[in-house]
Amino acid sequence: MIMKANTKFLSILFITIFSVIYINRVSAQQYDMSYQVFYDQLSPYGQWVDYQDYGYVWMPDVEPDFAPYSTNGYWIMTDYGMTWVSDYSWGWAPFHYGRWDFDNYYGWFWVPDNEWGPAWVTWRSASGYYGWAPMQPGISITISFGNQYNENYDHWIFVRDRDIDRQDVHRYYVNHNNHNRIIRNSRVINNTYIDNSHHTTYISGPNRDDLRKKMGRNVHTASINENNSREHNLKDNRLNVYRPNITKNDDRNQNSNPGRITKIEDVKRHSERNSINKNQTNENKRKQQDIINQKNIKQTEDNKRKQEQNKNQDENKRKQQQDIQNQKNIKQAEDNRRRQEQNKNQDENKTKQQQDIQNQKNIKQTEDNKRKQQQEIQNQKNIKQTDDNRRRQEQNKNQDENKRKQQQEIQNQKNIKQTDDNRRKQEQNKNQSNENKRKQQQNIENQKNIKQTKDNTRKQEQNKKQNENNKRKQPVNSNQSDRNKK
Repeated sequence: MIMKANTKFLSILFITIFSVIYINRVSAQQYDMSYQVFYDQLSPYGQWVDYQDYGYVWMPDVEPDFAPYSTNGYWIMTDYGMTWVSDYSWGWAPFHYGRWDFDNYYGWFWVPDNEWGPAWVTWRSASGYYGWAPMQPGISITISFGNQYNENYDHWIFVRDRDIDRQDVHRYYVNHNNHNRIIRNSRVINNTYIDNSHHTTYISGPNRDDLRKKMGRNVHTASINENNSREHNLKDNRLNVYRPNITKNDDRNQNSNPGRITKIEDVKRHSERNSINKNQTNENKRKQQDIINQKNIKQTEDNKRKQEQNKNQDENKRKQQQDIQNQKNIKQAEDNRRRQEQNKNQDENKTKQQQDIQNQKNIKQTEDNKRKQQQEIQNQKNIKQTDDNRRRQEQNKNQDENKRKQQQEIQNQKNIKQTDDNRRKQEQNKNQSNENKRKQQQNIENQKNIKQTKDNTRKQEQNKKQNENNKRKQPVNSNQSDRNKK
């Protein structure tokens, strides 16, 4: 009953806590805001100026040595990575939205933007050091990770890696004279966190495992809890942040403007402007230190109360465990008695069951023996069948072999006969060829003789004609000779 009551109480507590967190998150994001919230909330703490290329920028009224992500704040590890916690009352805006830039005359100024982040800085790691510097306006995360992007060396802050999570981290900053040497031997930390719920990516800085390794101790991770309070505070390992949805300024939002705009020519040099408020700043520092001290005292008291609560809880838990153990022992004794009775009944039942099992075994054995005999008979039949099949296969094999030999013999005889026939045909063809050749030669010889005979006959006829012609010519010639003589 106690366990059921505790389980029910824890379930109700979990649902209540979840509902409160959910309601806080919803109430913090239930409507969108314009840049007007920046203009209105930051005006009491600085000047809004229409600055070249950037439009409206904010120049804070702070101490002369002010630097963003350096003065009056500290780092903690959260779900999103290294997150800057500012002790300024206005720190919810310029350290988590927009970017910082530096003007040699006016000093540091803030350019508003609508995207929230744990801290818009670039991180570096060197041997024994961590360092960071504000990202300039218009610089994307990818560009900031590149080797070609080098922020002004004077804008970098370095601390020993073991001091990075101190709340008084400003006391451990490395002297600026060593920055050049450290930066030359450092590398960019390109870790990021993808926030799917807000569809954006943050620079997360050193990861928890690297911090734990270099610091030699465990690193606690705080969860981000969005609420409606503009004061950032860490409570019960939860960082409460003010994170309204800011809509980006565009042509449709022309009515979003600072209520009071200082002309750029009326803005004094940052050293002069800040020296006016130096005394006030020192007083603010003292007040802020008092606030920190009060926070530390409150934290100590809270820790003491928590220890007492934990002690009381441990005592109550021990008593509850003792009660539970007593109930377990009583229940165990009753269970043992029931088990003994059950065992006695089980023994009797077991004896009967064993007898039944033995009877079933005997019956089964008889059936098995019968099946074995039948199996033996079947095996013998199978063996005989196998032998018969083997003999048949051998007979078939011999018959096939004889048949193949007979076919081979017949084929051989056919081949021999074919060979003889081919030989006779070749001889006949040869004789026929010789006879044909002889006849051709005889025909050629006869043709030659006939031609020779014809040629001789023609020649004889020609000779005969020639002789006749000669005879006819002789009288003529004789007459001619006589005339010549006369």
